[in-house]
Amino acid sequence: MKLAAANKKLESIIKNVEKDGVKAKNLIEDLKELRTYALKEQDPLVTKVLRLTYEYLLENNSFGVQAQYEEDEEENEYPIEIEDNENLLYLLNLLMNAEHKVNREEIKDYRSALKQELY
Repeated sequence: MKLAAANKKLESIIKNVEKDGVKAKNLIEDLKELRTYALKEQDPLVTKVLRLTYEYLLENNSFGVQAQYEEDEEENEYPIEIEDNENLLYLLNLLMNAEHKVNREEIKDYRSALKQELY
């Protein structure tokens, strides 16, 4: 995220999730507030991922989204088993530097996985 206030809010959310996990107090409201910063930054990918993330959390009370994969020698992809809290923290940390090319690709993977789970 580009705005200093957005990064400060994101850091606060990360600390909250590190402490209390996906059940962190005010997590949904904080993600909605962070989304307003993404709107101001005119970053449609981050805006969409944040909305899908809090919708998923509202529906499932967890963050079991399968968006991370590893490849074997034959380039077959296998899902990486990851706990809900670590999964959400990984996504939030990607958003800290959402402009980075590799991070954007992974954020797109989360967007696709979230859309598939929700719709």
